[in-house]
Amino acid sequence: MSLTLLLIGGTGNISSAVVRLAAEAGHRTTALTRGTRAVELPSGVERVTGDARDPSTLAALAARRFDVVVDFVAFEADDVRRDVAAFRGRVGQYVFISSASVYGKPPPRYLVTEDAPLANPWWDYARKKIEAEDVLREAHRAEGFPGTIVRPSYTYGEGWVPTTSGSDYTVVRRLRRGLEIVVPGDGTSLFVLTHAADFARGLLGLLGREEALGEAFHITSDEVLSWNEIHETIARAVGVAPRLVHVPSDFIARIDARRGASLLGDKAWSLVFDNAKLRRLVPGFRARVPFAEGVRASIAWLEADPARQRIDADATVERILAAWRRAMAAAEEP
Repeated sequence: MSLTLLLIGGTGNISSAVVRLAAEAGHRTTALTRGTRAVELPSGVERVTGDARDPSTLAALAARRFDVVVDFVAFEADDVRRDVAAFRGRVGQYVFISSASVYGKPPPRYLVTEDAPLANPWWDYARKKIEAEDVLREAHRAEGFPGTIVRPSYTYGEGWVPTTSGSDYTVVRRLRRGLEIVVPGDGTSLFVLTHAADFARGLLGLLGREEALGEAFHITSDEVLSWNEIHETIARAVGVAPRLVHVPSDFIARIDARRGASLLGDKAWSLVFDNAKLRRLVPGFRARVPFAEGVRASIAWLEADPARQRIDADATVERILAAWRRAMAAAEEP
């Protein structure tokens, strides 16, 4: 079934993969982007340059009546309110890309399902996603607005090397230089990393499905790795032995509040996701890209062009390491 799709955002980490797969599947696809990234869209995909926060831009697009609208760049309640106002009565399905970080920590069960409680006192990003989900659920309850909530976990693709220190080139460069890598806690907490191509296949399987309206789904890999294993896998892809330094997450939060919020609100906990609800609607869904393969491809893409090798976290990593050395030295004093 060919659908008429509007993707709000289409050049980001996750949305780029969705645009590619939608084009391959033959969907008539329009991507609304700000035009700030020099990313070439697949042949046949219409690019509209504009601001998703501009009601007049949304109104002009809504007048065209798409089968499905997917918003990748809505981050808070007002963003979803604006979308609901623009597309009310004009779309068959509206998909809000939320985040698996909305689930309460620690998880009540080993396998996290979509009905797990939502709460995140540590991370403002996750709290805003929860508030945005509430807006969409209320619109569905009150007026039947055809909303679907989708929650990716840590999703990576070209140019992303996912670690607890960020997703840029920092860790790869540190590994190549023989420098220490910070791993939160003792590195044994479990996490799930999902390749954007796998996420895209799961998402496209939900589009145009009436059974998905009013529902929430997470889309993740079933490959479960500890943070030690994740960093060791990256090191093997680089061809070096890693020098891992374990630092408590709450200590990291004292040094870098932003990074600490991401850890305490998400990555410091063991999180394993049950994709059974997704598979009931998309029976063929299986994540196909193992992390070892995906991260090798990401590193190769980054190293094909030095201009891609953004370094954002190096200074922060050094501050954390220096503070931890001082704390350990002080603890050893008589």
